[in-house]
Amino acid sequence: MQSMAISVQTLIKERKYPFIFSLLALILLTVLLLLTKTQSPVITSILDLPVQSPPQSTSSSPPAPPLLQDPPISSPNSTVSTPPPVHHDQLSWNLCDGAVAVDYIPCLDNFKAIKALKSRRHMERKERHCPVPSPRCLVPLPVGYRVPVPWPKSRDMIWFDNVPHPKLVEYKKDQNWVRKSGEYLVFPGGGTQFKDGVSHYIEFIEKTLPVIEWGKHSRVILDVGCGVASFGGYLLDKDVIAMSFAPKDEHEAQIQFALERGIPATLSVIGTQRLPFPDNVYDLIHCARCRVRWDADGGKPLIELNRILRPGGYFIWSATPIYLNDEIHQAVWNSMVALTESICWKVVAKTVDSSGIGLVIYKKPVSSSCYEKREDNNPPLCDQNNRQNMSWYTTLDSCLAPLPVDSMGNSYSWPEQWPKRLTSKPPRLFSEQDAEEIFYEDTKHWSALVSDVYLEGPAIDWSSVRNVMDMNAGYGGFAAALIDMRLWVMNVIPVNGPDTLSVIFDRGLIGVYHDWCESFSTYPRTFDLLHSSFLFKYLTGRCDIIEVAVEMDRMLRPGGFVLVQDTVEMINNLTPIFRSLHWSIDLYQEEFLVELTVVLSLMKRPSVAEADGELQPNSSLELELWSVVADPERTL
Repeated sequence: MQSMAISVQTLIKERKYPFIFSLLALILLTVLLLLTKTQSPVITSILDLPVQSPPQSTSSSPPAPPLLQDPPISSPNSTVSTPPPVHHDQLSWNLCDGAVAVDYIPCLDNFKAIKALKSRRHMERKERHCPVPSPRCLVPLPVGYRVPVPWPKSRDMIWFDNVPHPKLVEYKKDQNWVRKSGEYLVFPGGGTQFKDGVSHYIEFIEKTLPVIEWGKHSRVILDVGCGVASFGGYLLDKDVIAMSFAPKDEHEAQIQFALERGIPATLSVIGTQRLPFPDNVYDLIHCARCRVRWDADGGKPLIELNRILRPGGYFIWSATPIYLNDEIHQAVWNSMVALTESICWKVVAKTVDSSGIGLVIYKKPVSSSCYEKREDNNPPLCDQNNRQNMSWYTTLDSCLAPLPVDSMGNSYSWPEQWPKRLTSKPPRLFSEQDAEEIFYEDTKHWSALVSDVYLEGPAIDWSSVRNVMDMNAGYGGFAAALIDMRLWVMNVIPVNGPDTLSVIFDRGLIGVYHDWCESFSTYPRTFDLLHSSFLFKYLTGRCDIIEVAVEMDRMLRPGGFVLVQDTVEMINNLTPIFRSLHWSIDLYQEEFLVELTVVLSLMKRPSVAEADGELQPNSSLELELWSVVADPERTL
């Protein structure tokens, strides 16, 4: 100590003031760091977790898409007030109860709201009726639930105990939809209209109209009233991705069967509201005995298909009025002829195959010239000035959606053939000057992040991942980066953010609009991986993130994963919620990117799990990236 004092005195005598000031600054900084470590619980919290260094990534956050010109759309039950700070130290959970607890879908199982409906004429009972407030119960597992059968074996067979619904087996036993064989449900690839099998039916369609070119010209299709989605499942072999949809329980659990099989599907209905898709996006729409009265309510159901069908796209209708000549069927056919002519659809093929099943193929016009030449302007063209592309709780149109044109007023051009369309400039990209550069930078960002970090860093068993959801999809870059994997991605565009869903479809990917302040229209346990990139910062002023976390837990399969990339402040709020759900945390850390691998525990119980501390904002922890895993054998 004496020698140190002498050294300081010597420095003063020699007037080496800069060195003295530097020494004092270093001592002061050391004291401050010691005080911060003593007072802040974050250091202990982080050090309690295993720390790993992930591979270096070229970037951390994706370029932001341009903002919408139109105002964001709000849900009927959403709020806009900023909630007070919440403390999650004593969160506790209860199991959902009731007859539908195991398969509970909050916005489709709101029986009180359904009972109070004034009308049920137009499938209102099958539409969304979300409870307020959103439920916070945890969905129990079915008795005997086990790890799902992996893809591609799951296309043909699934565990019966995972989806224990036998009624469809009996109801469709003569049509080869599904059979029960021991512990399995088996899907032979048949159907009401697929008497010679779905593979034969798919080939029959392309032989009838070769320009369809499965997997090249026709990439993104919609299968209406899809049954158990075998049509979409077998089209995957052709590089076609089909969004299969049907109402909940029209045939018992048909969409649940589809998702358990690993086939893209969603719950929806053509009732009184638009489907949650943009205008002019599907290459082809298919209906095989889908039991929709297309001419009902002034033709609104078919006008809705016309809205979402791409200009020059095809509608394939395989139904009895096409090939049965009795009076009732002919009346339906004549009505369909009049309706399709009024919306300028042209019949390009009509035929019957060797099994006696017939189909007709319509083509939507590519320009508005036909509309202008109609003698009777019915249905009229919609007023573009009072119209939004985004569809969320929007009443069905009784008018025809305008056909898209480019900035020069030229007619819409079909996207590049697949797979080139995935990475080429989408026709509906924003017209802002830098939109194209942002799009390509976004694609480059996600390609690097997925290959360098997601596939190499977090402890995710990608071989077990089949059904994936991107909860804030942007341009679909995350899905595009995973295109060579044996999985599919449901791209979700939040209704309160930029509307980029048309771009996603132009790229040959699928998705929907959704408001994350409400429950998603899917069964529990249907996704293997949920991905969220900077989603939660858009929700904090509108809804409680606890309810969003509960919804994520509902959708996630046991054995599944969650990746969350957001600000440190938001991760602070999410950490104790996930821990209260018994999800443990592993930490991956580098200078500008932190990754947390969260493991959902064996027991999913309604008991309390205490948070061990909060992460504090730090200049070296700018972003957080979580991955969450559910134990495949969790029980109650």
